[in-house]
Amino acid sequence: MRLILLTLFALTAFAANSVLTRSALALDQIGPGAFMAVRLASGAVMLAALVAFRGGLRSMLRHGSVLSAASLLLYAVAFSFAYVTLDAGLGALILFGGVQITMFAGAVIKGERPAPARWIGSLLGMIGLGILFAPGATSPDLWGAMLMIFSAIGWGGYSLRGRSVSAPLRTTASNFLFIAPFGVIIWLLIPSDVEATLNGVLLAVTSGALASGIGYAVWYATLPKLDSSLAAILQLTVPIIALVGGIVFLGEPMTWAFVVSATLIMGGVFIAILAPKKASR
Repeated sequence: MRLILLTLFALTAFAANSVLTRSALALDQIGPGAFMAVRLASGAVMLAALVAFRGGLRSMLRHGSVLSAASLLLYAVAFSFAYVTLDAGLGALILFGGVQITMFAGAVIKGERPAPARWIGSLLGMIGLGILFAPGATSPDLWGAMLMIFSAIGWGGYSLRGRSVSAPLRTTASNFLFIAPFGVIIWLLIPSDVEATLNGVLLAVTSGALASGIGYAVWYATLPKLDSSLAAILQLTVPIIALVGGIVFLGEPMTWAFVVSATLIMGGVFIAILAPKKASR
């Protein structure tokens, strides 16, 4: 039950990031570079404070990884700039569809043998993603979609590397501290005409300190207990949560394509959850 609750919390935090980011950028309350920089900095501060409270500040940096930090930076940068043009739910669906492909590929390369039901669940999820591009569906902005695919590769790689961590809070804090300065540099190199408002900054801080900082630490705590293939499929529930948030808080429409996609994705998730961990030999 504890694992289920922690996983649900992490997935909800992922969805909150989509809604918070889209809310800030769609209403021109802050530029994408500034949002990303504030998000990473506030996440680093929150996580460092939590580590210090638990007395692990001195050993924190030893738990970080350059490759994990680079994957997290790729995700965060592409994520912010993609949401300039993508709706919250649609962006989340592209993101976690790409994450599923990345993590399944990584799992197979590392020698995992997902059960047939996991493959079926994954296939249903990908068909659901493909519905978005069917004739008559509202096609996403191409540049935004491409950026979100790059974001998916970054997050998928970051999640795969999280399966071997022994100190999730310190590892997450270290990774955030590594990339926060780079976030500021990228913001300065890619300026925006949008002037940051107080509300935009508060949305970025909420996204960074709560949805990202705490949410990612919780996710890293659950990953060692999940198969890579199951962790990938579970994340496909995030777009549905983000869609509800987009409808409630941003007034975004619910299209027939998204309803069909969500139905297929949820079906795939339930099949994957009920499947045995590994294929029979």
